[in-house]
Amino acid sequence: MNTKIITEHPGWHTTVDGDRARLVEHLGTVWLALWNAPNGHLALWPIEGDSAAEQPFPAYTSPIELPTPRDAGPLLAELVGLGTVARLNNPSLWDAITTAILRQVVSAKQALRKHRAFYGAYGRTVATAAGDFPLVPTPETVLGLSDDGFAAVGTKFNRTALRAAAEAYLDRGEYWTTLGPESLIKELVGVPRIGPWTAGAVAADFTGDFSIYPHGDLAVRTWARKAAPGLEFPREETEFEDLWRRWAPSRPQLHALTLFTLTWGSNDLDSRRGHPSDL
Repeated sequence: MNTKIITEHPGWHTTVDGDRARLVEHLGTVWLALWNAPNGHLALWPIEGDSAAEQPFPAYTSPIELPTPRDAGPLLAELVGLGTVARLNNPSLWDAITTAILRQVVSAKQALRKHRAFYGAYGRTVATAAGDFPLVPTPETVLGLSDDGFAAVGTKFNRTALRAAAEAYLDRGEYWTTLGPESLIKELVGVPRIGPWTAGAVAADFTGDFSIYPHGDLAVRTWARKAAPGLEFPREETEFEDLWRRWAPSRPQLHALTLFTLTWGSNDLDSRRGHPSDL
């Protein structure tokens, strides 16, 4: 069975060879992740740090985990066709927090531009064989930025949330990394300007558990409708979430249904040479 990777995180870039590449930090080591679509293979190389360090591993979800409600048949037929879904879960909680905050309020396409601008201006750029890619700006860097510094890269709206998150992360981030998805969400919503949507997106990105992702998210609703245009989906966010949970009553099913739907959108855009965060 074929394998597809989900590249919804804006840190993924397309190389000159058409592969997908991303830098991640794991246990003090910087890794280059490179996905070769024709071979369905994800390779990781240590770029900086301990070359013998434990590498981040992708998580794999089988279509067997998908629910089987009869009225979702057209959607499920599209999702099953993806085969197994691979995802490189974000090993950096700080990167997951920063990414989710930059997605607040704006469309995914706008968030992508903000992410690239913010990381490119204030993150450390690392040279790799696949290209030069920036890492997430550190919490200390964020706290040192002026209002004009945020405005210069289109992130003035996010400055309050990013500053509050940076302070909280420096104080409690190490503890947060030990928590399960629900406990992490409870901690994050205690940070000013981080609500349930942002906290759920962070927890899903970091833990890889999409059963706690905000299922009424625009991306989920958009890709579900595009994958199965013949189905009638509720227009209201809460009604969509209710339908989603009825279709996937168990936690593994809810994880798989959400992950596969987002992956379908990611691969649909890749096939049109777009970016997986563009809607």
